[in-house]
Amino acid sequence: MPIFPAPISLLLFPLKTDTMSNRSLSSIATIFFVFIAFNGITQSDSSAWLNDVLTFQSELNKEFADSATSPLLPEDLKTFTHLDFFSINAEFRIEAKFVRTPNEKPFKMITSGTRRPEYVKYGEARFIYKGKYGKLSIYQNIQLSQKEGYEDYLFIPFRDLTSGKESYGAGRYLDLKIPQGDVIVIDFNKAYNPLCAYNHKYSCPIPPEENHLQIAVYAGVKAPENH
Repeated sequence: MPIFPAPISLLLFPLKTDTMSNRSLSSIATIFFVFIAFNGITQSDSSAWLNDVLTFQSELNKEFADSATSPLLPEDLKTFTHLDFFSINAEFRIEAKFVRTPNEKPFKMITSGTRRPEYVKYGEARFIYKGKYGKLSIYQNIQLSQKEGYEDYLFIPFRDLTSGKESYGAGRYLDLKIPQGDVIVIDFNKAYNPLCAYNHKYSCPIPPEENHLQIAVYAGVKAPENH
């Protein structure tokens, strides 16, 4: 299962399983085999990676379509069919150097509302993308880390050069887990919008300035219509 659901399921709403057929996944995976192999993923792993991203998309669409779990306003839910995603692109699956930042003090993260959830900077992801240096601060939600089974979940809020254009202006999020070594995979194909992009009742963390990337991330969920 993709790691996206955990923080959202505890703080906002649960996710369910995917229903995409194996035949569909196989056909799409074939198209990506060669391209993925040149981006650090072996052919034997490419199908599993693609299935993971497609499952992420399918689960997210299912939750948005379900009135019991959808963050959408009632009038938007009536016409909802699916979220708009960028094309899946292995270029945006990045193996970054993970640098732990010990002895950081917890802080209250600024949100779009009055809520101030407590986070701590857990580390940094450092990488090169098409000759440009990128660095993202990685955070851990203090409250979530104290729940059994979620001690290893991490959070990256970020903006990039598509923000306010092709993607949501306030930025997007990534969820991941504490890596075992000094490499962490940043898969922007699983970037998603804050729930306040769809409904004003939510209070969403605002990406700190240090997480404003000077690259265009054409991956993950696009900006909602009329936002």
